[in-house]
Amino acid sequence: MFRHRGKNRTYFHNLKLASALSFVAGIVNITGVLSVNILTTNITGHFAFFSEEIFLKNYSNALVYLLYILFFLAGAFCSSLIVEFSSGRKKLRPHLIPLVIEILILGFAGLSDIKKLGITVSAYTIAALLLFAMGLQNSLVTRVSQSVVRTTHLTGLFTDLGIELSKLFFKHEENGYRQLKKNIMLKLVIIICFFSGCMIGGLLYKILHLKTLLYAAGLMILIIRYDKVLYRYYALKRKLRL
Repeated sequence: MFRHRGKNRTYFHNLKLASALSFVAGIVNITGVLSVNILTTNITGHFAFFSEEIFLKNYSNALVYLLYILFFLAGAFCSSLIVEFSSGRKKLRPHLIPLVIEILILGFAGLSDIKKLGITVSAYTIAALLLFAMGLQNSLVTRVSQSVVRTTHLTGLFTDLGIELSKLFFKHEENGYRQLKKNIMLKLVIIICFFSGCMIGGLLYKILHLKTLLYAAGLMILIIRYDKVLYRYYALKRKLRL
């Protein structure tokens, strides 16, 4: 999913990446809403709340929403910075560090719900950490897929999907029509997986509460391992052929 970049990436690489990480984002989204009553996978609504609090002269509340926006921005910035720094170094895998940071954040937030550990974290801190993690993820996926895939919010996807669906009513050459259907399918997969993540995350939240984020962190570990296991499988397959 992450190993192939640039011209080496195919439609199916992006499809696997989109389905896996949009599912994780869906889990994080519903967990954030149910636990701290804050949207943690996008910042569109936070701009509205920020403006509202400014209008009502609740400047302390406005500052909180501004910080939420900045945490998402900081996550996107750090992810891109890390990828840029790692790209020129053969020993480092550019995608690995942002993913590990995201896993640590989700893990920490999930563990904070275990009373025996004695970790006390405010709702504001949880929201800020999850926004930072989703900024990391969205930036990483956008860079790896060359802006083809975004996994943490659906507004732009529905816009693009509406545009591409309208194009189906007009004649296209065969290759263009095939590519159009692929683009539509990719967006539908992201939407379905995000929704599925929200539904399953909601069901898990009834049992695990904030510890649902540990499940999301576990999925992220499997996503990291996927590339390595697949690479070893193909390497072994080539050896057996020889």
